[in-house]
Amino acid sequence: MTKQSETRDLVLDLIEEMDVGEAIPSERQLSAELGISRLTLRAALDDLAREGYVVRRRGAGTFVSEPKIAQELTMTSFTDDMRRRGLRPASKTLELRVSPAGARLGRLLHVSPSEPVVIASRLRLADGESMAIETVHVREKHVPGLTERDLEEQSFYELLKDRYGLVIVGGEQTIEPTVTDEDESAALGVPLHSPAFRFERITHSQTGEIVEFVESIYRGDRYRLVTTLSRPQERRRRKSQRAQTDGRFR
Repeated sequence: MTKQSETRDLVLDLIEEMDVGEAIPSERQLSAELGISRLTLRAALDDLAREGYVVRRRGAGTFVSEPKIAQELTMTSFTDDMRRRGLRPASKTLELRVSPAGARLGRLLHVSPSEPVVIASRLRLADGESMAIETVHVREKHVPGLTERDLEEQSFYELLKDRYGLVIVGGEQTIEPTVTDEDESAALGVPLHSPAFRFERITHSQTGEIVEFVESIYRGDRYRLVTTLSRPQERRRRKSQRAQTDGRFR
């Protein structure tokens, strides 16, 4: 273990005993208490800032951050996810327009390039803090009369089900690391080129029809991705055991 990683762990132990928003001791004080150089300490603090444990404010100091939200890789809406965590979800509509699908969206939604598509971009918030930018692309015929107020008052999936009779049952999603551009940084209130996750999702209804294509930018300092893993051979073995058990009781 390097001196920098050892220092990181020591500082992490310290901040885990502190409250969110509390200022950690100055670099001068910490370096003296831990017996390390300020250069090593500064590098360790930079690591912790990138990982979202602390936030560094120029001229003010370094502060303990809000804990990251564990984002499970499951089919759920942002609204439901935040409510389940005891947070208050909210949305602010950044853009709502109708445009021809064009070649790329037409291919993704399996429609003609001339098909009218609603493009709705929203800033997603939890307890008033910006979390993500989500841009939904859906055929206009599926959501006639959709307004900005609709998008801000309830979950889009609830709206699709309750008003338009469309139930999302599954989809495919890709995730990749990225950094925020100027517009994304301004909307999320983070520095330019901050770490982020880019989600792209295509969902389908009970009938198998593709309903939407969604692009989302999630703040990297507020999210960590969580999934449940199992070895492929174990899944096959359990499946085989279930089949044998089923056969004995037929």
